[in-house]
Amino acid sequence: MKKALKIILAVVALVLALAGGLIGYVAASGIPKYPPEKIDLHVEITPERVARGKRFAELLCVECHMDPHTLALTGKRLTDAPASFGPLFSKNITRDPVHGIGAWTDGELAYLLRTGVERDGSFAPIMVKLGHLSDEDLASIIAFLRSSDPLVAPRAVDPPGVSQPSLLTKLLCHVAFKPLEMPRRPIVAPPASDRVATGRYLAIGLECYPCHSADFKTMNEAAPEKSGGYFGGGNQLLDVAGRPIYSANLTADDETGIGKWSEADFVRALKKGFRPDRTVVRYPMLPSPELSDEEAGAIYAYLRTVPKIHHAFARPLPPAPVASGDEGKRLYHQYQCTSCHGEDGVGIADLRHAAEHYPTDAALENWIKNAPAIKPDTKMPAWQGVIPEADYPPLIAYVKKLGVR
Repeated sequence: MKKALKIILAVVALVLALAGGLIGYVAASGIPKYPPEKIDLHVEITPERVARGKRFAELLCVECHMDPHTLALTGKRLTDAPASFGPLFSKNITRDPVHGIGAWTDGELAYLLRTGVERDGSFAPIMVKLGHLSDEDLASIIAFLRSSDPLVAPRAVDPPGVSQPSLLTKLLCHVAFKPLEMPRRPIVAPPASDRVATGRYLAIGLECYPCHSADFKTMNEAAPEKSGGYFGGGNQLLDVAGRPIYSANLTADDETGIGKWSEADFVRALKKGFRPDRTVVRYPMLPSPELSDEEAGAIYAYLRTVPKIHHAFARPLPPAPVASGDEGKRLYHQYQCTSCHGEDGVGIADLRHAAEHYPTDAALENWIKNAPAIKPDTKMPAWQGVIPEADYPPLIAYVKKLGVR
């Protein structure tokens, strides 16, 4: 008996020693590097490609890379990334040759976008990897990054911090998070006439599934359908205040998913930011007005084919009552303006300068009512018909207070 106990203790000690050694190695070595492949690629920049590339950039890049202070893709802290991954910052991807990607070749950009490996071999595990996007759409993104658009015009600034990946992130990069392989065959988008195939192409190519599956740690970038809880939601994200918020179940389950949503319901939620019950879609999900009704409808058609998952999880609590007596502040919380703009009005878009951009109450009201008509590529929903007329004056007065320092 004593001999058996000694053997068990010895095995346990060995396992602990090996685990400790592995953890020590991972902590010291950090995220692995990979030798980048030299890709011979020269993208022809055309107006059509730049326009299409901007659409993809607004859907894929802007949310993570646009600093609300510079209004350019200069990088920022990724406040919605899981806290367990450590403080993370996106990089400057403007055309600045020193601080951005201005000195990168088309081949280096393509290799990074496809695999997640930078030109010096550094691996970006959290960055979206466009391994399933068509060659033409990838070329369009590169054409946009080379364009004179204000989003990517050279800005000689660094992000407000440097990423400090946690031990968990480093460990996952050794055992689970790996670069994607560079495609060896041409990738062509399906014909628009095939709605389900087009919807799958967009839902995967636009990186919808990582957030809307069960957990980033169990997603499968090489074979997305094998991701844990594929499109079943419940992945814990963070809102602008750093509070947990869970992604929605997009399978056709009637009780916990979108089984009772019509195609029109889904298209409105995806493009305009309002659910069927007229509540606003909450950050980190943002409206996607860049998509056409046909594209949004194709995604809906594809999601109806995804196996249903019955997944009940905590939904965001309704806004807490405001006790200050300030009617404008109460409305600011009631309509969940805090979801994107935070308590102080900064968030992902700085409201403190609203009075400068819209000097009259009427101009600001028009913006709130129908921002997409004023700026078609804005992520701001059109609130006309949702906010009653009587609520605009106190709400506008409160928004203007946010700019008083």
